[in-house]
Amino acid sequence: MTKRKPTLLKKDTCASRVILVLKVDADLYDFSGHFKLYPLLPGVTQIDWAMHYGVEYLDTPSIFQGMEVIKFQEPILPNAIVTLDLSWDSTKQKLAFKYHSIQGEKNVIHSSGKMTLGD
Repeated sequence: MTKRKPTLLKKDTCASRVILVLKVDADLYDFSGHFKLYPLLPGVTQIDWAMHYGVEYLDTPSIFQGMEVIKFQEPILPNAIVTLDLSWDSTKQKLAFKYHSIQGEKNVIHSSGKMTLGD
């Protein structure tokens, strides 16, 4: 079996928000071929994980309707420790996500955006 999800290090949840600390393991299938000399986590994988964990921990709908304000700012590299912050707005049917990490004394935002989910 090919590994597709990161290692979950920590989880904090409340009614409409979950904060996950993830180790983006170097042996994830998604790094293969993206790119050979400078592997980085594809944006589509980051979106897939946000949706997966939204369904799992926030009970969001699993039907993808669209995206807005998606930004990929800093690459996520193999073995990085990142925080995935998810919040669900049930009235708007929107899942907001943000991947960030601490590098030195700086909080680095890797990516963020919103997805519309539901029928």
